[in-house]
Amino acid sequence: MSAVLPSSASLYDRVRRVIPPIEWPLFVEDIDAIQELKRQRNAVILAHNYQTPEIFHCVADIVGDSLALARKAMTVDAEIIVLAGVHFMAETAKLLNPDKTVLIPDLGAGCSLAESITAEDVRLMRQRYPSVPVVTYVNTSAAVKAESDICCTSGNALAVVKSLGAPRVIMLPDEYLAKNIAAQTKVEIIAWKGRCEVHERFTAADIRELREAHPGISVLAHPECPPEVVAEADFAGSTAAMSDYVARHRPARVVLMTECSMSDNVAVEHPEVDFVRPCNLCPHMKRITLANIRTALEENRHVVTIDPHVAERARWAVERMLFV
Repeated sequence: MSAVLPSSASLYDRVRRVIPPIEWPLFVEDIDAIQELKRQRNAVILAHNYQTPEIFHCVADIVGDSLALARKAMTVDAEIIVLAGVHFMAETAKLLNPDKTVLIPDLGAGCSLAESITAEDVRLMRQRYPSVPVVTYVNTSAAVKAESDICCTSGNALAVVKSLGAPRVIMLPDEYLAKNIAAQTKVEIIAWKGRCEVHERFTAADIRELREAHPGISVLAHPECPPEVVAEADFAGSTAAMSDYVARHRPARVVLMTECSMSDNVAVEHPEVDFVRPCNLCPHMKRITLANIRTALEENRHVVTIDPHVAERARWAVERMLFV
């Protein structure tokens, strides 16, 4: 880890478009403390795209969507990983770094998708559909991953399904992601009934209203949205793909049909683009704060542990995904 710490002034220059000056002093003490704690403890912070800008741009060392975080977690050379995201992401980091300490700042940072399915549910699906391979979204517990053949993210789900070479595939647990992938392939997709509590709230009517209010706006949707939302959008893809779309096309005005903080984080990189924010917040992501990241580093909490037998099988499913 570098001993050179970024100054508060330089950090604020980066986020001044999305954090008002009156709010910045509330963050500075925690940011400075976190930077010093990372140096002292040989720690890195991995932050998902849905984290707020003061976390994403000011203390995180590695940022991205679930796929990017999974890939980059394998290259981490620090002794401690703090996962600024939800619990399944921390478990995934631990699976890929079994000998490192992985911390989650708030044990209550869960996920409606991960909570929608259990390992027993997967075993019952296998009984119902013998010999049909199981693709499990990374938004699941390690126990569920351990029952699957391969994992996927929203960014590589189609490639993972195609890689299996099977006529039928069980895809768990996101019903809408499964339906949106099914529309792009001849493979029969057997879906579960899980849904993301953020993305399921978007509607096609929302998009039509946005287009009426903002003529010429580009609409980008996450594939966890209902299929009718994806059909109305100009582009659908993972959070990384949406960010790449903005970078490539530089639309004059854009709306991201996903978690609210995503727009703030992409806006920092593209000041010339006008972002319209529908602002559906993920209550679980918002449980992660600068204060509890600091506490995690100060008090070594909360340490992520996984049963070794579960971890071995879950790790195989995650690593198999990373080589597709």
